[in-house]
Amino acid sequence: MTTQVLDDLKEEDEEEEEDEEGCVNPTEVKMSQIVMPCHCNHRQELSVGQLLKWMDSTACLSAERHAGSLCVTASMDDIHFEHTISVGQVVNIRAKVNRAFNTSMEVGIHVSCEDLFSDRHWRVCHSYATFVTQRTNTGQKVTLRPVAPQTQREHVEYSVAAERRRVRMLHSDIVKELLSSGSVEQADSSAVCSGTAAEKTRVESVELVLPPHANHQVNTFGGQIMAWMVNVATIAASRLCQAHPTLRAIDMFTFRGPSQVGDRLLLRAIVNNAFKNSLEVGVRAEAYQEEGPNRHINSAFMTFEVLDDSGKPCTLPRIRPEPLEGERRFQEATARKKIRLDRKYIISRKQSEVPLSVPWDPRNQVYLSYNNVSALKMLAARKNWRLSTEKDKVRLYTLEQKSMLSFRVEAEVDVPAHRAFCLLADLSNRTSWDMHYKKCELIHGVDDDDFIYRVVTPSVRQAAGGSPTSTNPGEGVLQDFILLASRRKPCGHGDPYVIALRSVSLATHPPFEGYNRGEVLCAGFTILETNNNMSLISYYNQASPEVLPYISTDIAGLSSSFYHTFCSCSQYLSRNGQLPASEEVTGNYGAANTSLLSEVVHSTPL
Repeated sequence: MTTQVLDDLKEEDEEEEEDEEGCVNPTEVKMSQIVMPCHCNHRQELSVGQLLKWMDSTACLSAERHAGSLCVTASMDDIHFEHTISVGQVVNIRAKVNRAFNTSMEVGIHVSCEDLFSDRHWRVCHSYATFVTQRTNTGQKVTLRPVAPQTQREHVEYSVAAERRRVRMLHSDIVKELLSSGSVEQADSSAVCSGTAAEKTRVESVELVLPPHANHQVNTFGGQIMAWMVNVATIAASRLCQAHPTLRAIDMFTFRGPSQVGDRLLLRAIVNNAFKNSLEVGVRAEAYQEEGPNRHINSAFMTFEVLDDSGKPCTLPRIRPEPLEGERRFQEATARKKIRLDRKYIISRKQSEVPLSVPWDPRNQVYLSYNNVSALKMLAARKNWRLSTEKDKVRLYTLEQKSMLSFRVEAEVDVPAHRAFCLLADLSNRTSWDMHYKKCELIHGVDDDDFIYRVVTPSVRQAAGGSPTSTNPGEGVLQDFILLASRRKPCGHGDPYVIALRSVSLATHPPFEGYNRGEVLCAGFTILETNNNMSLISYYNQASPEVLPYISTDIAGLSSSFYHTFCSCSQYLSRNGQLPASEEVTGNYGAANTSLLSEVVHSTPL
């Protein structure tokens, strides 16, 4: 582990400790285990199967503490194992409920390792599990009470949990869409033909579920099923590489049904595809009794590497899939690798990394949309906002984070939240009230929730009289932005409407001659319903160099252009906010609604 990584983790832990000082989360459960030889593999490293048992049990206790009733594991998000754990070291696991929906809840799980002799701590993995409550004896569902976040970190997790839930619901369709679009590259036929037959890696094993394998509900413990699945997957991977592989990641998976004591669990594993330095193993678990059909319990996809003596990944042999079914698994594994890379590049990427504009592609649209909305929600959940200027109840706040400056403008308007959302969601109409939007054209309607626009803004000198002279050599040249607009309705009571904006790059729209191409890191609106059918509208912007000159004089108190812009927005909403009930937009933000909103704006004297 590098010094930089250790420093980043130490800083993150210190911020969390400071944030949580004096706050006790009633759902938090902690588990500490010293790694004994019986928990380890042949390399004296903690078995991933054992770690999964501990993670699942800790998360289950947290879920049941909140629900006040029995809970079962419904699914587990991607798990990336950053480091191994050796015998004699201590595993520290923390789990707490991030958000409760109706009958399900998301539990965040954080695993770290501690070396007792050097007093070093490091992160091992982090994941999210979904738990559902079991029905009562009368067959009634248990409705969960809401989670009340206290700290800044809890507010962030609470807010983003709704977006993660949305991604989970779409997860199973992403691979299908990727394959149907023909976007998956075909493998080199010569390399595949000379590869190892996939059938040689097939593993089949049967486990009898005994009382020690069951949880306190007499169901097979979810962590135990995962441990058995890791075992057969490791054997399959070893048969291909003829070495001892290291498990690096487990893709998001869902438990399809329960298993009880007395069941036989049939576990099947096979290498689906082998890439240069990694391979994917597919595992399927089925339960059966002495009589009756097999019941599909779970399926998972695990990524392995083989490390050399210096800890670097080795080159792996290629795999030769069997016809039909094997070829299907081979192609799907290639698609899943593409998805993993998208998730790693887009979701795990820091906002300050360059380039800021991620290339937009239909294959990564789900994760770009997730990143877009999550970034805005995390910015909105920050607690260290400072009031910079206020005029007639229009407030300008600033937030400094290391080398990053963000601002927030907010005010209350006499318009229902859902109407304000409909009116602000279509950026094409923003030119009618925002002097910084000289032109806005819709490039592509991705789906009902995501749209891509090209926005043209005046030069800094033209945009705000009295603003500082631009140091850009292209002063006086118009700027343009390619923006992804992602829109979300509230997921639950107390959630705001969200309109998130971020820059993307499009091959069809390279930088135009005569324009400076700007980039937006994170921007957008949150619209919260308040009393008396009013709305609290907040606009956020994580200021990039192209955006900062427009607001710098306002922050310094030398100008009030933010006030005039927000007043113009408020007037626009008031004029168009009260439509007959028959004309209200009900949730589809496609071409029909764009036409409706455009008609409303153009029929109103400005």
